[in-house]
Amino acid sequence: MKAKDAMQGLTPLEEAQKTVLDATPILGLEKLSILDALGRVLGEDIVVERDNPPWDNSAMDGFAVRWEDIRQEQPIQKPVTLTVIEDVPAGKMPTKTVGPGQAIRIMTGAPIPKGADTVLKVEDTEHTPDSVRVFKAEPRGSNIRPQGEDVKKGERIIAKGTTIRPGETGMLAILAKSFVFVYQRPRVAILSTGDELADLDERFSEEKIINSNSYGIAAAVQEAGGIPFLLGIARDNPSALKEKISHGLTADILVLSGGVSMGDYDFTKAVFRDLGAEMNFWKLAIRPGQPLAFGKIQGKLAFGLPGNPVSSMVTFEQLVRPAMLKMTGHRSYGRPVVQAEFQEKFSKRTDRRHFLRGVLTREDGTFKVRTTGDQGSGILTSMVKANCLIDVPVEVERLNPGDTVSVQLLSDAAWAGYAKQSHTGPHRLSCC
Repeated sequence: MKAKDAMQGLTPLEEAQKTVLDATPILGLEKLSILDALGRVLGEDIVVERDNPPWDNSAMDGFAVRWEDIRQEQPIQKPVTLTVIEDVPAGKMPTKTVGPGQAIRIMTGAPIPKGADTVLKVEDTEHTPDSVRVFKAEPRGSNIRPQGEDVKKGERIIAKGTTIRPGETGMLAILAKSFVFVYQRPRVAILSTGDELADLDERFSEEKIINSNSYGIAAAVQEAGGIPFLLGIARDNPSALKEKISHGLTADILVLSGGVSMGDYDFTKAVFRDLGAEMNFWKLAIRPGQPLAFGKIQGKLAFGLPGNPVSSMVTFEQLVRPAMLKMTGHRSYGRPVVQAEFQEKFSKRTDRRHFLRGVLTREDGTFKVRTTGDQGSGILTSMVKANCLIDVPVEVERLNPGDTVSVQLLSDAAWAGYAKQSHTGPHRLSCC
């Protein structure tokens, strides 16, 4: 797609997302211990090298017996007495074979001895060190975990592209895999622009505003699995901006906030061009977040996000986060989405897609959503209160109470909770 000049209109979000993802490479692999790999995306197929369990084993503390010795059509009227010939605790292999009229005392997890085909629960017997009296018949094969019940040799048990959770970590340990290959984490350089900004460690001045964008974006980068590093603040002159951007080109992604509008002191466009940038678009058909630049500088992804804090966070969600997820080997790149019943009235022009900050609840089996209140792009409390973004399509002019809307959940924890309550569960953004 050719670069769009600001006067040539707004780029639809779907087109922008496709452009970004098409330009995004998948990073290489690194080898980590399984404890360090939690939350990372697996870069190899995990194939089972031996059955688990490796042999038939007991599911109970009890006695391994031959079913023929305890078989009866009716409940046992007269107890069957068997001779105990060996004790087998977990971690020990049996040395004897169970013959007619014999039993082996066995603990949970211990291998089933030869000759035995059933395990009796200890509580269903009376026993001495040398004998066991059986009062209850069991079906053949009771209380035995068969070899390979969990996984079988040669089976692909965890596929490449899987996000490693505690369950996968436990399985890797069972398979004696102490290290695995995972996709690398993207390094994201973060730069804020503007003479009006003061950083956290600067002396407070009534003429300045605090640089919140760098820290909000850095947190979003960490939450998406990346490694942020802060470039600080670039003052409003081309040479300072060019120097700072050049420092950020050692990263996989450059994210700049501010300076992408059309003001007299918005130098980003000119500096990008001086650095040989190949730009794809400069404006999006969304609100908040219309002024947004994307392209490549010296082969690195470069995003110019709006300076308003809410606009910066919303556009990060829609474009930067999907790119990061693709880089780290994920197979889907969007936030979980549910359908909800809108609780308010809302109207807009039919020229942009809106993302309202919202609060999603579940009442009487129905998802309901309301806005957080004032939706100004500088009101950061709207993001603090929100657990979702309400996605209002371009063509929708107004919403009324009871209308159905699509809602993007802002955390996977919220997704997990709502998925348990929903009949259909949330789905991932189809565009990503």
